[in-house]
Amino acid sequence: MPHKKDTPTVATYSDHEVIVPTHRLRQVVSQGTADDPDPVARAEQALQTLSSEFANWMNSECDRLDAARQQIHSVGLNDETHDQLFHAAHDIKGEAATFGYPLAAAVAESLCRLIEHTPDMMRIPLSLIDQHVDAVRAIVRENGRNDAEQIGVNLFKRLRQVSDEFLLQENKDRLDEMEGILSPPIAPDDVAR
Repeated sequence: MPHKKDTPTVATYSDHEVIVPTHRLRQVVSQGTADDPDPVARAEQALQTLSSEFANWMNSECDRLDAARQQIHSVGLNDETHDQLFHAAHDIKGEAATFGYPLAAAVAESLCRLIEHTPDMMRIPLSLIDQHVDAVRAIVRENGRNDAEQIGVNLFKRLRQVSDEFLLQENKDRLDEMEGILSPPIAPDDVAR
């Protein structure tokens, strides 16, 4: 028989119900011990140990994104090449900030928006795809340069502007898409300025 805390409770009112879920989080959270008082610090240390591999991982992701782009140039935009490009960009969008490349994440997010919100994928200009892919690769490649951040921010802003203009034109008859297109970028505030 389940323990009382393992069963959700339901309080019923005249116009709604409140469901209180089970509290299983305590069972999976690691508690500090005398030998290891701070599991978060231990996790951060493990991440720091792996950080020497971040550049290699980002280069691999950039190669994957470039391969997806090259495939589009070879055979055109179709469901398969569209998906390959989107997944490569989406992975960079999700990983790059953690790996120390927040501007690459912002540009990849712009490419994802372009892919997601264009109603007819055949109308996406290949030059705009190329500009996004080249920007991600340049940001990763030039990450150590003193002026790389400012150049990357300017590049991101311009790509976002051009993509938004294209998306607004492509979706002018689809008012339901406008909110998603006009939403602010997910990039950190310091990237979007």
